[in-house]
Amino acid sequence: MSEIMFLVEQAAEGGYIARALVESILTEADDIESLHQQVRDTVRCYFEE
Repeated sequence: MSEIMFLVEQAAEGGYIARALVESILTEADDIESLHQQVRDTVRCYFEE
């Protein structure tokens, strides 16, 4: 299994943004716990294509 590194930042308008460092994956959420789940879901969808 490969690893994907994400950069996590606070969004200017509130919440958090996670951006993959190598793949074109970006997601956002209101809190860190939700962001963790969003990252998992987004990665799954990205690689199903």
